[in-house]
Amino acid sequence: MRCTDVTRGQNFATEAEVDAAFATALAAGATALKAPEKVFWGGYSGYWADPDGHVWEVAMNPFWPLNEDGSLTLPDAE
Repeated sequence: MRCTDVTRGQNFATEAEVDAAFATALAAGATALKAPEKVFWGGYSGYWADPDGHVWEVAMNPFWPLNEDGSLTLPDAE
């Protein structure tokens, strides 16, 4: 596997969607790096590498709700 300087990421609305995306990636030939799990900052995430060695994160962040179309609008800083 190649080393990469960038991790690509995709956010999902639920933990179940993260699990499904992770399973789909593995079924398509990805290599599991870290199975999805609850993380210290309150979200849920996992990592896999695609066949070219690019690292991907799949995550659910309860503090950044997704818009209906799946896009993300970051909250204003307080």
